[in-house]
Order: sequence, then C-alpha cells, then structure tokens
Amino acid sequence: MTPQIGAPRAGRRPSTTRAEIGQVGLDLFAANGFEATTVEQLSAAAGISRRTLFRYFDSKNDVPWGEFDAELHRMREFLHALPADAPLGAGLVQALVDFNTVTPEQTQRHRLRMRLLLTVPALQAHATLKYAEWLRAVAEHVAHRTGCRPDEQGPRTTAWMALGVALAAYERWLDDEGADLGDLLRTGGRLLTDGITAPH
Repeated sequence: MTPQIGAPRAGRRPSTTRAEIGQVGLDLFAANGFEATTVEQLSAAAGISRRTLFRYFDSKNDVPWGEFDAELHRMREFLHALPADAPLGAGLVQALVDFNTVTPEQTQRHRLRMRLLLTVPALQAHATLKYAEWLRAVAEHVAHRTGCRPDEQGPRTTAWMALGVALAAYERWLDDEGADLGDLLRTGGRLLTDGITAPH
C-alpha cells in the first residue's frame, strides 16, 4: 500500500521547532500544492497535533515564511549595529544582502519557499502583512539616521524602494537557476546608492 503524502510515518520524531515544521510544510506544498495541503496533513506529517501546530504558526499561510520573524529581528540588530558614519544607502544594501543570504545547502529549499510566496495568490495576499513589518523596520532605521519620523515620506519611500530591490532580485533569481541572489541584490541596490539615472 502506497503511503499518502502527509500521512505520519511510524517512528518519526515529532517536529518541534518552527524551522522543522516549516521544512515539513515546504515538502508537502511542493508535493501536493499549497491550496491542496490541509492543516491536518501538515500536522500529521510533522508528528504533532493541530493544536500544537497553531502554537508555532498563526495560520497555514504563515508556515512558508519559516523563521521570518527571527530574521527580521536579526535585520533590525544588523541595521542598529551599522557605524553611524556609514552611508545610509550602502548600509541598507548590506542589510538586504545579509537578510537574504542562505547557505548552498538551503538554496533549493529557499527557491521553493520564494516561488510559493511570490506565485500562490493566498500567500501573495498574506505577504502584505509580512511586508508591512519589514517596511517598518527599514523606515525606522532611515528615520533614525535622517532625523525624521518613520511615517514621513522619505523613510517610507526608501523602505518601499528597498523592498522593490529585493522582490525584483528574487523574480530574476527564480527565472535564472544560474543567477547569484547576492549579486542581483547588490546590482539592484545600486539604485539606492547611485540613483535611477545612473547606468546599471
């Protein structure tokens, strides 16, 4: 009898961290499709109860984001640690590259994650909540460095530009297996440091 995708495996150690559950989720979404994968399948494959699953994630839509909250906290710390005399644009590009760096072993799984986040309608809608948190972190840094409020036009515009750089880099990276994500981020990031009239 062929086991079903999402069925618990005998003797499987339960997944007990956000990262582990997220990896299980990515495997299921790749095999079954995001919409077709149920919360029951996800919790069974992770070897945990539905109730336990929701202790780690607010909804199924949060699962593909993995450790996003922890990484966002790390990005805030990275920005805070930048030297006070470092150029603002260059510091933001460094933070973009650092936030989106994965090890070679994580690359294919990260491609799967980002393909889901950028193409599945339900996840695209949910992404607005995640982007809002990311944008706030960047805007607060820009505001701190420029002496204005995070909700003013300058910090908000800069944050959206930085997000645009990241999304454009990911779109290109997903289209080209040979592309280097860090190089794409740095190339796009020059728009933040040199301006859009400079050749790129």
